[in-house]
Amino acid sequence: MKVKMISRNPDNYVRETKLQQHKMPRNYDPSLHPLEGPREYVRALNATKLDRVFAKPFVCNLSGHRDGVSCFGKHPKLLSTLATGAYDGEVRIWDLANRVSARSFVAHNGFVRGIAYAKDGERIFTVGDDKTIKVWNSQAPEVGEEEEPVNTILSRYGLHGISHNRKDNSFATCGEVCAIWDEQHNDPLKTLKWGVDTLHTISYNPVETNVLACCASDRSIILYDQREAQPLRKVVLTMKSNKLAWNPMEAFNFTVANEDCNLYTFDTRKLQTPLKVHFDHVSAVTDVDYAPTGKEFVSASYDKTIRIYHAHQSHSRDIYHTKRMQHVVCCAWSLDNRYIFSGSDEMNVRMWKSNASEKLGIIRPRERTNFNYQEALKEKYAAHPQIKRIARHRQVPRHVLNAQRKMRAGKEKDQVKEANVRKHSKPGKVPYVSEKKKHVLKEEV
Repeated sequence: MKVKMISRNPDNYVRETKLQQHKMPRNYDPSLHPLEGPREYVRALNATKLDRVFAKPFVCNLSGHRDGVSCFGKHPKLLSTLATGAYDGEVRIWDLANRVSARSFVAHNGFVRGIAYAKDGERIFTVGDDKTIKVWNSQAPEVGEEEEPVNTILSRYGLHGISHNRKDNSFATCGEVCAIWDEQHNDPLKTLKWGVDTLHTISYNPVETNVLACCASDRSIILYDQREAQPLRKVVLTMKSNKLAWNPMEAFNFTVANEDCNLYTFDTRKLQTPLKVHFDHVSAVTDVDYAPTGKEFVSASYDKTIRIYHAHQSHSRDIYHTKRMQHVVCCAWSLDNRYIFSGSDEMNVRMWKSNASEKLGIIRPRERTNFNYQEALKEKYAAHPQIKRIARHRQVPRHVLNAQRKMRAGKEKDQVKEANVRKHSKPGKVPYVSEKKKHVLKEEV
């Protein structure tokens, strides 16, 4: 005789304590879940809608400067410390955790052109319109002591920017020439020049730390190697580049913010054409900074907005703006990849979330699991028209919308004119030129 018995193990369904969740038996056989696809689609749609409902990126406003904010300096080791320079020569060190100014001092006569922390974060280097490089202690002075620089270096040339090496004690300044300095010496170790009037921004490569790049007033981008006696290469664009940022994860790539409302990502091994042209701004782009992951970057513009781009996509994934924010001069991405800082003409430093709908504060494990599940669903169904439309839609200021329409109409008009000229010309006389090649004039070695 055959006897069938039901055997149950209490460990599979009985919880050990009252605080635990009840265990739910699940059978993942697809034949038992015929509506799994539609159910997931609805969940993805709801997750996308909730994403937009909770999209409140603005965190706080840091006020205290008495003139427009001109530059930022990020502490290499402390996430809660940010240095900002202003047009009136004042430098402020902010305690971001408490949202207050920890200390302030007048560093220069005129604009503060650049701020850089040493590799260990113990010293702050500032340059200004008074042709001086000043070295400050990153620790506040004792009570009763005056704020004095540790060292003051007088330069022969005007200074427009500074960048510190990530691995050693050298730093570089730009102005009429590119000068390589050492922290122990008051004279430059090396001076590099390639026949241009002014270099107005400089940046060390964070990975290949001997390589650095400058943007010049003759619309060119120049690459240097501090081990060489001469500059390496130079590429000339149709308009001037305002700022340059290296990708911290892809050592060969850098992005420049240009006067023609676009940003260009280049590969140093092939400077004839940019890897990607990033559109959407409607006025000159003033600053750019990469996220520490290297996957995204943030740009600041004279059109009173900041935009966040994926490094390999042409159009921005998000736009941040407020009614009071005027021309945005500088921006920075925090080293924990969670916050973005912007400094603008109306003397304020603003702090934003890098992910507009991210929840701040303590997140429980079940919440974290649910957020990860929602992200996976949104990624899976990102190409569906309704989800794509909701995820892409942004409200923009009226002046930006009008400028976008005007730029679009002008571009369409140029395309129609070019098509008509090509139609009435000999075959091959009017060649097709890709958007990438239109903006690069020449490369020099």
